[in-house]
Amino acid sequence: MLVSLQVGSLISPAYACGCGAMVPGKDSQVAVDRETSVVDWDGRTEQIVMRLTVRGNAPEAAWIMPVPHRASVELGDSGLFSELSVLTAPEHVTRHYFWPRSRDWPFSGSGNVGDGAAAPSAGAPSVEVVGRERLGPFDVARLAATDPEALQQWLEDNGFDLPDRLATALKPYVDQKWEYVAIRLAPRESGTPLTGTLDPLRLRFASDRLVYPMRLSKLASTPQRLGLYVLAPHRMEPRGSIGGDAPEVTYAGRVDPRSAVGETRALRELTGEKPVFLTAIEQSFPHPERIDGDHQLRASAADTPYRTKVYENQLLTLGGIPVWVLSLLAAVLVAAATVLLVLRARRRDAVPPPVPAG
Repeated sequence: MLVSLQVGSLISPAYACGCGAMVPGKDSQVAVDRETSVVDWDGRTEQIVMRLTVRGNAPEAAWIMPVPHRASVELGDSGLFSELSVLTAPEHVTRHYFWPRSRDWPFSGSGNVGDGAAAPSAGAPSVEVVGRERLGPFDVARLAATDPEALQQWLEDNGFDLPDRLATALKPYVDQKWEYVAIRLAPRESGTPLTGTLDPLRLRFASDRLVYPMRLSKLASTPQRLGLYVLAPHRMEPRGSIGGDAPEVTYAGRVDPRSAVGETRALRELTGEKPVFLTAIEQSFPHPERIDGDHQLRASAADTPYRTKVYENQLLTLGGIPVWVLSLLAAVLVAAATVLLVLRARRRDAVPPPVPAG
């Protein structure tokens, strides 16, 4: 399973966001502040549960997701994201130090300080509508296309106004005979801007490899940050950086979905109750225009466990009193006692011995 966390602020027109493309209507703006996607893969089938947090003044927008095979779409369980957040939370570790630092007494008068680290056939039409349904506030269209311009024309005819450069970016997917899920996003109350966290959607399609679509993110106008949380039989790793910084593992360990956390059993339902290995990966894309492909993941050489640790440095105390203060007091007392003993010994030596009688 792979979870994608995309954090950024895309200015209008917002052509890309993580694993898809976000397009507002004419004369309006939309920004994706956060995208969280959960992908479950068992070697044959891939499921993506995605949730978007958006803002702007657009009354509606289109979200387009390329998929390697025909997909089914349904509403997802929002409890899944809470469970995964708990599972991948970093470990907090307290480290003590002896001597006071700049924010400790007597330098600032404060207490302890924490500075943690934190494929259609040849005779098929250019665009084929393979399914359309209404899911809550979403109007979902599932498309098969062999020509990017035809795909663009169909979407525009159905209310999605796409820029030319997005049609160009979609061409590699068309060449590979991928299909698309096109979703009309709209607020629950008509006449209000599209803003806030939207209901999650769950996509399911056949896939013999673990792939996460990222190619459309090259159209983003601001730096992108991606978090991948992979649940599979073994620890997983990206095959390459696809134009971003080197991916960084923040968590790796075996988990049992049968011991689901929180009040829901969303993770257990998604994975089929089988134990899996969880790998969390983070990656930054300072220059999104350099993204040159989709993420493909493979098993690592070893299932080495790892967990990010957040350190909180605290001044060492005893009974609420800094140990360095107690140590200084003890040293003063020892020095005073030593001086008293020396003075007493000197007084004894200064007393003359008695004169013998006689």
